[in-house]
Amino acid sequence: MSTETEKALRSADTGRAREKSPRLSPLAARRESRHPSRDRQPSRRLITIVTPCYNEVLNVREVHRRMLEMAAGLSEYRFEHLFIDNASTDGTVQLLREMAAEDPTVKVILNARNFGHIRSPFHALLQAEGDAVGCLFADLQDPPELFVEMIRQWEQGTPIVAAIKNTSEESGLMYALRTAYYRLVGRLTNVEVLEHFTGFGLYDRTVMDLIRTNFRDPYPYFRGMIAELGLPHAKVFYNQKRRERGKTKNNFYTLYDMAMLGITNLSKVPLRLVTFSGFVSAILSFLAGLFYFAYKLAFWSHFTVGIAPLVIGLFFMGSVQLIGLGIIGEYVGSIHTFAQNRPLVTERERINFGPR
Repeated sequence: MSTETEKALRSADTGRAREKSPRLSPLAARRESRHPSRDRQPSRRLITIVTPCYNEVLNVREVHRRMLEMAAGLSEYRFEHLFIDNASTDGTVQLLREMAAEDPTVKVILNARNFGHIRSPFHALLQAEGDAVGCLFADLQDPPELFVEMIRQWEQGTPIVAAIKNTSEESGLMYALRTAYYRLVGRLTNVEVLEHFTGFGLYDRTVMDLIRTNFRDPYPYFRGMIAELGLPHAKVFYNQKRRERGKTKNNFYTLYDMAMLGITNLSKVPLRLVTFSGFVSAILSFLAGLFYFAYKLAFWSHFTVGIAPLVIGLFFMGSVQLIGLGIIGEYVGSIHTFAQNRPLVTERERINFGPR
């Protein structure tokens, strides 16, 4: 048989095979593109877990081990673990280098200096490339195993899956204070604030693209951004454990900084309260003056006020002014930070990243 005849027969067989293969409707084609059949062996979707760390030499290997155990039960996905180190001084950097050398799915960003607990994690979230991006802190107070439930919620089309701690092993007083703060912020703003949401959660790539495009805040409040987007979300609940290893990096200043950042980013009500309190104090002072004037006229020879009301009034007015100046100062400071428009971090090195 000639070569031309063989080519013609093969062409005819191919044509008949194409005629026998069913054609997909447009809707079925879209479904097929989103959920390809197993026979075609599609590339698995990527999930990136971001872990910020600072002086966590006792925890980084353990948090990665537990993340791998969680990922082992979800073989239909690919996982990568992105660590961002905030200029640790306890050997965390060397340990991260070893982990990256052992496992190519471990990516590491090393900051040039400590850029704080707000800017550094947010920068790492923006560098994540997964179809879904998770945030997991290195202190292991939040369970990595909860990502299994989060991913199942994400598979159902929920773009934001927030992990909410409905119980905590911290002191009851601190938990009550946090609850009161979240409810206060909820009253001060017109967006839905997720109570006891620390950022631990899973976010679809579309959510991260919206944040990259629409939020260019040099001192970002990530939880506020999630609330501001207003996208559909699901909640998964867990018990937050105490830190077992290492020292907490939170203190009164960092907690106060985060609290004020949440208020100034989500509400202008405190500024209105300053104006309102000014009117109230002025009215009270006027009424008190009228009372003393009338009392003096009625009891001219017997009424002696003394210096106590004057001193009390001065201290009251001074405290009101200081509170008002403090609130205004927080907003002015936010404007100053935004106007500077400094980069979130300066990277010293990247490990296991491809060419940029």
